[in-house]
Amino acid sequence: MIVRASLRAVLACLVLFAAVATSRAETRTVARCGEGFLEEVDGYRVLHVKGTPYEMGFQQGALLKDDIRENVRYLFEVKGKELKFEVAGVNLLNPKRIIAGIAARQKKFVPERFFEEMQGVADGAGLDVQDVVVANFIPEMFHCSGFALGRSTTRGGHLYHGRVLDYGCDWRLQDHAILTIAEPAGRVPFVNVTYAGFIGSVTGMNAEKISIGEMGGKGLGHWDGVPMAFLTRMALEEAKSLDEAVAVFRDNPRTCEYYFVIADGRSGKAVGMEASWDVFGVIAMGEAHPKLPTPVADAVVLSAGDRYVELARRVKEGSGGFDAEAARRLMDRPVAMKSNLHNVLFETDTGRFWVANADKDGNPAAEQPYHAFDFETLLANRPDSAAPSLELPPRTARGGAPATPR
Repeated sequence: MIVRASLRAVLACLVLFAAVATSRAETRTVARCGEGFLEEVDGYRVLHVKGTPYEMGFQQGALLKDDIRENVRYLFEVKGKELKFEVAGVNLLNPKRIIAGIAARQKKFVPERFFEEMQGVADGAGLDVQDVVVANFIPEMFHCSGFALGRSTTRGGHLYHGRVLDYGCDWRLQDHAILTIAEPAGRVPFVNVTYAGFIGSVTGMNAEKISIGEMGGKGLGHWDGVPMAFLTRMALEEAKSLDEAVAVFRDNPRTCEYYFVIADGRSGKAVGMEASWDVFGVIAMGEAHPKLPTPVADAVVLSAGDRYVELARRVKEGSGGFDAEAARRLMDRPVAMKSNLHNVLFETDTGRFWVANADKDGNPAAEQPYHAFDFETLLANRPDSAAPSLELPPRTARGGAPATPR
Protein backbone atom coordinates (compact mmCIF):
# COMPACT_ATOMS: atom_id res chain seq x y z
CA MET A 1 0.00 0.00 0.00
CA ILE A 2 2.85 2.34 0.87
CA VAL A 3 4.50 1.56 -2.46
CA ARG A 4 1.26 2.23 -4.36
CA ALA A 5 0.70 5.47 -2.48
CA SER A 6 4.26 6.58 -3.23
CA LEU A 7 3.82 5.69 -6.88
CA ARG A 8 0.62 7.69 -7.06
CA ALA A 9 2.42 10.65 -5.46
CA VAL A 10 5.27 10.41 -7.95
CA LEU A 11 2.86 10.21 -10.88
CA ALA A 12 0.93 13.20 -9.53
CA CYS A 13 4.15 15.20 -9.29
CA LEU A 14 5.10 14.25 -12.84
CA VAL A 15 1.68 15.32 -14.13
CA LEU A 16 1.95 18.61 -12.23
CA PHE A 17 5.48 19.19 -13.57
CA ALA A 18 4.30 18.49 -17.12
CA ALA A 19 1.41 20.93 -16.72
CA VAL A 20 3.72 23.67 -15.42
CA ALA A 21 6.32 22.97 -18.13
CA THR A 22 3.81 23.17 -20.96
CA SER A 23 2.38 26.44 -19.60
CA ARG A 24 5.74 28.21 -19.59
CA ALA A 25 6.56 30.46 -22.50
CA GLU A 26 9.11 29.15 -24.98
CA THR A 27 12.11 31.49 -24.93
CA ARG A 28 15.23 31.70 -27.07
CA THR A 29 18.10 34.15 -26.68
CA VAL A 30 18.98 35.66 -30.06
CA ALA A 31 22.03 37.70 -29.03
CA ARG A 32 23.66 39.54 -26.15
CA CYS A 33 25.30 42.95 -25.83
CA GLY A 34 26.75 43.92 -22.46
CA GLU A 35 23.92 43.66 -19.94
CA GLY A 36 21.34 43.80 -22.71
CA PHE A 37 19.98 40.93 -24.77
CA LEU A 38 17.39 40.11 -27.38
CA GLU A 39 15.15 37.09 -26.95
CA GLU A 40 12.09 35.55 -28.56
CA VAL A 41 9.22 34.68 -26.24
CA ASP A 42 6.74 32.41 -27.99
CA GLY A 43 7.96 33.98 -31.24
CA TYR A 44 7.61 37.63 -30.09
CA ARG A 45 10.82 39.64 -29.88
CA VAL A 46 11.65 41.04 -26.45
CA LEU A 47 14.55 43.46 -26.05
CA HIS A 48 16.21 43.78 -22.64
CA VAL A 49 18.24 46.93 -22.01
CA LYS A 50 19.96 47.87 -18.76
CA GLY A 51 22.38 50.47 -17.41
CA THR A 52 23.15 54.09 -18.20
CA PRO A 53 21.18 55.89 -20.92
CA TYR A 54 24.03 55.52 -23.42
CA GLU A 55 24.50 51.84 -22.59
CA MET A 56 20.79 51.12 -23.02
CA GLY A 57 20.77 52.97 -26.31
CA PHE A 58 23.82 51.16 -27.62
CA GLN A 59 22.37 47.80 -26.61
CA GLN A 60 19.21 48.54 -28.58
CA GLY A 61 21.13 49.85 -31.58
CA ALA A 62 23.43 46.84 -31.75
CA LEU A 63 20.79 44.16 -31.08
CA LEU A 64 18.19 45.63 -33.46
CA LYS A 65 20.56 47.14 -36.01
CA ASP A 66 18.89 45.83 -39.16
CA ASP A 67 15.37 46.67 -37.95
CA ILE A 68 16.33 50.18 -36.90
CA ARG A 69 18.11 50.95 -40.14
CA GLU A 70 15.18 49.70 -42.23
CA ASN A 71 12.66 51.48 -40.04
CA VAL A 72 14.50 54.78 -40.41
CA ARG A 73 14.99 54.27 -44.15
CA TYR A 74 11.31 53.60 -44.78
CA LEU A 75 10.11 56.46 -42.58
CA PHE A 76 12.32 59.02 -44.32
CA GLU A 77 12.76 57.76 -47.88
CA VAL A 78 9.27 56.39 -48.51
CA LYS A 79 6.62 57.73 -46.13
CA GLY A 80 8.41 61.00 -45.50
CA LYS A 81 8.22 61.90 -49.17
CA GLU A 82 4.46 61.34 -49.20
CA LEU A 83 3.70 63.59 -46.25
CA LYS A 84 2.61 67.18 -46.15
CA PHE A 85 2.03 68.94 -42.84
CA GLU A 86 -0.15 72.00 -42.52
CA VAL A 87 0.40 74.50 -39.74
CA ALA A 88 -1.56 77.75 -39.59
CA GLY A 89 -2.87 77.08 -43.11
CA VAL A 90 0.60 76.67 -44.60
CA ASN A 91 1.70 73.38 -46.18
CA LEU A 92 5.14 72.33 -44.97
CA LEU A 93 7.24 70.23 -47.31
CA ASN A 94 10.36 68.23 -46.42
CA PRO A 95 9.02 66.70 -43.17
CA LYS A 96 12.47 65.50 -42.09
CA ARG A 97 13.81 69.04 -42.02
CA ILE A 98 10.66 70.29 -40.27
CA ILE A 99 10.85 67.64 -37.55
CA ALA A 100 14.56 68.29 -37.08
CA GLY A 101 13.72 71.94 -36.46
CA ILE A 102 11.04 70.99 -33.95
CA ALA A 103 13.49 68.67 -32.16
CA ALA A 104 16.04 71.48 -31.91
CA ARG A 105 13.37 73.79 -30.51
CA GLN A 106 12.30 71.24 -27.92
CA LYS A 107 15.80 70.22 -26.82
CA LYS A 108 15.82 72.56 -23.83
CA PHE A 109 12.69 70.84 -22.48
CA VAL A 110 13.91 67.24 -22.87
CA PRO A 111 16.06 65.56 -20.20
CA GLU A 112 19.63 65.17 -21.43
CA ARG A 113 19.59 61.44 -20.69
CA PHE A 114 17.24 60.83 -23.61
CA PHE A 115 19.66 62.43 -26.07
CA GLU A 116 22.46 60.31 -24.59
CA GLU A 117 20.30 57.22 -25.17
CA MET A 118 19.58 58.23 -28.77
CA GLN A 119 23.31 58.72 -29.30
CA GLY A 120 23.79 55.16 -28.10
CA VAL A 121 21.11 53.87 -30.49
CA ALA A 122 22.81 55.63 -33.37
CA ASP A 123 26.27 54.33 -32.46
CA GLY A 124 25.00 50.78 -32.01
CA ALA A 125 23.08 50.79 -35.30
CA GLY A 126 25.74 52.66 -37.29
CA LEU A 127 23.47 55.59 -38.11
CA ASP A 128 23.77 59.36 -38.10
CA VAL A 129 22.48 60.42 -34.69
CA GLN A 130 20.37 63.12 -36.31
CA ASP A 131 18.35 60.46 -38.14
CA VAL A 132 17.66 58.68 -34.84
CA VAL A 133 16.66 61.95 -33.14
CA VAL A 134 14.29 62.94 -35.94
CA ALA A 135 12.70 59.46 -36.02
CA ASN A 136 12.07 59.67 -32.28
CA PHE A 137 10.30 63.00 -32.65
CA ILE A 138 7.93 61.75 -35.37
CA PRO A 139 5.15 60.81 -32.87
CA GLU A 140 4.95 64.51 -32.01
CA MET A 141 3.68 65.25 -35.53
CA PHE A 142 0.61 62.98 -35.54
CA HIS A 143 -2.47 63.01 -33.77
CA CYS A 144 -6.91 56.35 -30.43
CA SER A 145 -9.19 54.84 -27.58
CA GLY A 146 -8.51 53.73 -24.04
CA PHE A 147 -10.29 52.49 -20.96
CA ALA A 148 -9.72 51.33 -17.40
CA LEU A 149 -12.03 48.87 -15.65
CA GLY A 150 -12.10 49.02 -11.86
CA ARG A 151 -12.32 46.02 -9.57
CA SER A 152 -16.11 46.08 -9.24
CA THR A 153 -16.52 45.78 -13.02
CA THR A 154 -14.44 42.60 -13.33
CA ARG A 155 -14.96 38.99 -12.31
CA GLY A 156 -11.73 38.51 -10.39
CA GLY A 157 -11.46 41.97 -8.87
CA HIS A 158 -8.67 42.92 -11.27
CA LEU A 159 -7.83 46.34 -12.71
CA TYR A 160 -7.83 46.17 -16.51
CA HIS A 161 -6.37 48.93 -18.67
CA GLY A 162 -7.03 48.71 -22.40
CA ARG A 163 -5.16 50.72 -24.98
CA VAL A 164 -6.01 51.05 -28.70
CA LEU A 165 -3.31 52.68 -30.85
CA ASP A 166 -4.70 53.92 -34.17
CA TYR A 167 -1.65 55.24 -35.91
CA GLY A 168 -1.43 54.14 -39.56
CA CYS A 169 -0.55 50.59 -40.53
CA ASP A 170 0.99 51.74 -43.84
CA TRP A 171 4.04 53.04 -41.95
CA ARG A 172 5.14 49.39 -41.52
CA LEU A 173 6.05 49.98 -37.90
CA GLN A 174 4.42 46.63 -37.10
CA ASP A 175 7.21 44.94 -39.08
CA HIS A 176 9.58 46.12 -36.34
CA ALA A 177 7.39 45.57 -33.26
CA ILE A 178 9.34 45.04 -30.05
CA LEU A 179 8.66 44.69 -26.36
CA THR A 180 11.37 46.53 -24.46
CA ILE A 181 12.10 45.53 -20.87
CA ALA A 182 14.12 48.49 -19.61
CA GLU A 183 16.09 48.68 -16.38
CA PRO A 184 17.48 52.24 -16.31
CA ALA A 185 20.13 52.76 -13.66
CA GLY A 186 18.59 54.34 -10.57
CA ARG A 187 15.07 54.41 -11.99
CA VAL A 188 11.97 52.22 -12.12
CA PRO A 189 12.06 49.23 -14.53
CA PHE A 190 9.30 49.22 -17.14
CA VAL A 191 7.96 47.49 -20.23
CA ASN A 192 7.50 49.56 -23.37
CA VAL A 193 5.25 48.30 -26.18
CA THR A 194 7.10 49.91 -29.04
CA TYR A 195 9.09 49.65 -32.29
CA ALA A 196 12.78 49.29 -33.13
CA GLY A 197 14.75 52.50 -32.70
CA PHE A 198 12.28 54.36 -30.50
CA ILE A 199 13.13 55.22 -26.90
CA GLY A 200 9.97 57.17 -26.02
CA SER A 201 6.72 55.46 -25.11
CA VAL A 202 3.04 55.68 -25.98
CA THR A 203 2.07 52.39 -24.25
CA GLY A 204 3.76 50.96 -21.17
CA MET A 205 3.68 49.66 -17.60
CA ASN A 206 6.28 49.83 -14.85
CA ALA A 207 7.38 47.61 -11.96
CA GLU A 208 5.38 49.78 -9.53
CA LYS A 209 2.18 48.66 -11.34
CA ILE A 210 1.56 51.96 -13.15
CA SER A 211 0.29 51.60 -16.74
CA ILE A 212 -0.10 54.43 -19.26
CA GLY A 213 -1.66 54.77 -22.72
CA GLU A 214 -1.80 57.91 -24.88
CA MET A 215 -4.43 59.30 -27.26
CA GLY A 216 -3.69 62.14 -29.65
CA GLY A 217 -5.84 65.17 -30.42
CA LYS A 218 -5.15 68.40 -32.28
CA GLY A 219 -3.02 71.40 -31.45
CA LEU A 220 -0.35 70.83 -34.09
CA GLY A 221 2.23 73.61 -33.95
CA HIS A 222 2.48 74.02 -30.16
CA TRP A 223 6.00 72.68 -29.68
CA ASP A 224 7.35 74.46 -26.60
CA GLY A 225 7.36 71.58 -24.14
CA VAL A 226 8.40 67.99 -23.52
CA PRO A 227 7.26 65.75 -26.40
CA MET A 228 4.43 63.43 -25.44
CA ALA A 229 6.41 60.19 -25.88
CA PHE A 230 9.18 61.43 -23.59
CA LEU A 231 6.69 62.59 -20.94
CA THR A 232 5.19 59.10 -20.93
CA ARG A 233 8.67 57.57 -20.66
CA MET A 234 9.48 59.90 -17.75
CA ALA A 235 6.32 58.83 -15.90
CA LEU A 236 7.09 55.13 -16.45
CA GLU A 237 10.63 55.34 -15.08
CA GLU A 238 9.88 57.80 -12.25
CA ALA A 239 6.36 57.20 -10.89
CA LYS A 240 5.62 54.87 -7.98
CA SER A 241 1.96 55.85 -7.59
CA LEU A 242 -0.94 57.26 -9.59
CA ASP A 243 -0.40 60.71 -8.07
CA GLU A 244 3.29 60.70 -9.00
CA ALA A 245 2.48 59.68 -12.59
CA VAL A 246 -0.10 62.47 -12.93
CA ALA A 247 2.41 64.96 -11.51
CA VAL A 248 4.94 64.22 -14.27
CA PHE A 249 2.43 65.46 -16.84
CA ARG A 250 1.06 68.28 -14.70
CA ASP A 251 4.41 69.75 -13.65
CA ASN A 252 6.24 69.74 -16.99
CA PRO A 253 5.65 71.99 -20.02
CA ARG A 254 3.57 70.09 -22.60
CA THR A 255 2.88 70.20 -26.33
CA CYS A 256 -0.09 69.86 -28.70
CA GLU A 257 -3.30 68.16 -27.53
CA TYR A 258 -3.04 64.78 -25.82
CA TYR A 259 -5.18 62.57 -23.63
CA PHE A 260 -4.09 59.67 -21.42
CA VAL A 261 -5.42 56.82 -19.33
CA ILE A 262 -3.24 56.05 -16.30
CA ALA A 263 -3.95 53.07 -14.04
CA ASP A 264 -2.47 52.13 -10.65
CA GLY A 265 -2.58 48.41 -9.93
CA ARG A 266 -1.75 48.83 -6.24
CA SER A 267 -4.63 51.18 -5.42
CA GLY A 268 -7.02 49.82 -8.05
CA LYS A 269 -7.64 53.38 -9.26
CA ALA A 270 -7.33 54.97 -12.70
CA VAL A 271 -7.85 58.37 -14.27
CA GLY A 272 -8.42 59.90 -17.65
CA MET A 273 -6.29 62.96 -18.26
CA GLU A 274 -5.99 65.82 -20.71
CA ALA A 275 -2.41 67.10 -20.85
CA SER A 276 -2.30 69.63 -23.66
CA TRP A 277 -0.06 72.65 -24.13
CA ASP A 278 -2.60 74.98 -22.49
CA VAL A 279 -5.00 72.71 -20.60
CA PHE A 280 -4.53 70.15 -17.85
CA GLY A 281 -7.35 68.17 -16.29
CA VAL A 282 -8.04 64.83 -14.61
CA ILE A 283 -11.26 62.83 -14.68
CA ALA A 284 -11.85 60.15 -12.05
CA MET A 285 -13.42 56.74 -12.56
CA GLY A 286 -17.18 57.09 -13.10
CA GLU A 287 -16.98 60.87 -13.50
CA ALA A 288 -18.80 62.71 -16.29
CA HIS A 289 -17.18 65.34 -18.52
CA PRO A 290 -18.57 67.47 -21.37
CA LYS A 291 -16.41 65.51 -23.84
CA LEU A 292 -17.31 62.20 -22.15
CA PRO A 293 -21.05 62.43 -21.48
CA THR A 294 -21.66 58.71 -20.76
CA PRO A 295 -19.81 57.83 -17.55
CA VAL A 296 -19.67 54.25 -16.30
CA ALA A 297 -19.32 53.51 -12.60
CA ASP A 298 -15.79 52.46 -11.52
CA ALA A 299 -14.44 52.90 -15.05
CA VAL A 300 -12.65 55.38 -17.28
CA VAL A 301 -13.70 55.42 -20.96
CA LEU A 302 -11.86 57.63 -23.46
CA SER A 303 -12.41 57.80 -27.20
CA ALA A 304 -14.07 60.08 -29.74
CA GLY A 305 -17.29 60.25 -31.75
CA ASP A 306 -19.11 57.02 -32.53
CA ARG A 307 -16.19 55.00 -31.19
CA TYR A 308 -16.69 56.55 -27.76
CA VAL A 309 -20.42 55.83 -27.87
CA GLU A 310 -19.78 52.17 -28.77
CA LEU A 311 -17.00 51.71 -26.21
CA ALA A 312 -19.10 53.23 -23.42
CA ARG A 313 -22.03 50.98 -24.39
CA ARG A 314 -19.85 47.86 -24.30
CA VAL A 315 -18.33 48.77 -20.93
CA LYS A 316 -21.71 49.56 -19.37
CA GLU A 317 -23.35 46.37 -20.66
CA GLY A 318 -20.51 44.13 -19.49
CA SER A 319 -19.84 45.79 -16.15
CA GLY A 320 -19.39 43.26 -13.37
CA GLY A 321 -18.48 40.39 -15.67
CA PHE A 322 -15.23 41.33 -17.36
CA ASP A 323 -12.38 38.85 -17.48
CA ALA A 324 -9.25 39.34 -19.60
CA GLU A 325 -10.87 37.87 -22.73
CA ALA A 326 -13.98 40.02 -22.43
CA ALA A 327 -11.87 43.11 -21.74
CA ARG A 328 -9.83 42.48 -24.89
CA ARG A 329 -13.05 42.21 -26.90
CA LEU A 330 -13.88 45.79 -25.90
CA MET A 331 -11.14 46.85 -28.33
CA ASP A 332 -12.69 45.05 -31.33
CA ARG A 333 -13.75 47.12 -34.29
CA PRO A 334 -15.33 49.60 -34.68
CA VAL A 335 -13.82 50.89 -31.41
CA ALA A 336 -10.49 50.19 -33.12
CA MET A 337 -10.13 51.89 -36.50
CA LYS A 338 -8.80 50.42 -39.75
CA SER A 339 -5.50 52.12 -38.91
CA ASN A 340 -5.24 50.12 -35.66
CA LEU A 341 -1.49 49.56 -35.16
CA HIS A 342 -1.53 47.80 -31.80
CA ASN A 343 -3.88 46.88 -28.98
CA VAL A 344 -2.73 46.18 -25.43
CA LEU A 345 -4.60 45.01 -22.36
CA PHE A 346 -2.80 45.43 -19.05
CA GLU A 347 -3.97 43.52 -15.97
CA THR A 348 -2.21 46.23 -14.07
CA ASP A 349 -2.63 44.76 -10.58
CA THR A 350 -0.84 41.49 -11.53
CA GLY A 351 1.57 42.66 -14.25
CA ARG A 352 0.10 40.34 -16.88
CA PHE A 353 -0.60 41.85 -20.29
CA TRP A 354 -1.64 40.95 -23.83
CA VAL A 355 -0.42 42.54 -27.09
CA ALA A 356 -1.77 42.39 -30.65
CA ASN A 357 -0.14 44.08 -33.66
CA ALA A 358 -1.36 44.87 -37.15
CA ASP A 359 -0.15 42.27 -39.64
CA LYS A 360 2.33 42.81 -42.46
CA ASP A 361 -0.51 43.42 -44.93
CA GLY A 362 -1.83 46.28 -42.82
CA ASN A 363 -4.85 44.47 -41.36
CA PRO A 364 -5.72 46.02 -37.99
CA ALA A 365 -4.41 44.71 -34.69
CA ALA A 366 -7.95 44.10 -33.42
CA GLU A 367 -8.25 41.29 -35.99
CA GLN A 368 -4.97 39.60 -35.01
CA PRO A 369 -4.15 37.14 -32.21
CA TYR A 370 -2.98 38.43 -28.85
CA HIS A 371 0.37 37.43 -27.30
CA ALA A 372 0.29 36.88 -23.53
CA PHE A 373 3.10 38.07 -21.23
CA ASP A 374 3.89 38.50 -17.56
CA PHE A 375 6.06 41.50 -16.73
CA GLU A 376 7.70 40.03 -13.62
CA THR A 377 8.61 36.87 -15.54
CA LEU A 378 10.11 38.87 -18.41
CA LEU A 379 12.04 41.05 -15.96
CA ALA A 380 13.51 37.94 -14.33
CA ASN A 381 14.56 36.34 -17.64
CA ARG A 382 18.30 35.91 -18.16
CA PRO A 383 20.13 35.34 -21.45
CA ASP A 384 21.60 32.05 -22.56
CA SER A 385 25.36 32.37 -22.08
CA ALA A 386 25.87 30.34 -25.27
CA ALA A 387 24.09 32.97 -27.41
CA PRO A 388 26.21 35.23 -29.66
CA SER A 389 27.72 38.23 -27.89
CA LEU A 390 27.97 41.49 -29.82
CA GLU A 391 30.88 43.88 -29.52
CA LEU A 392 30.59 46.65 -26.95
CA PRO A 393 31.53 50.26 -27.74
CA PRO A 394 35.07 51.36 -26.86
CA ARG A 395 35.35 52.22 -23.16
CA THR A 396 36.07 55.84 -24.05
CA ALA A 397 32.73 56.06 -25.88
CA ARG A 398 30.55 54.90 -23.01
CA GLY A 399 28.27 57.58 -21.69
CA GLY A 400 29.31 59.33 -24.92
CA ALA A 401 28.63 62.84 -26.04
CA PRO A 402 24.89 63.59 -26.06
CA ALA A 403 23.19 64.03 -29.39
CA THR A 404 22.49 67.63 -30.27
CA PRO A 405 19.71 68.36 -32.80
CA ARG A 406 20.94 70.48 -35.64
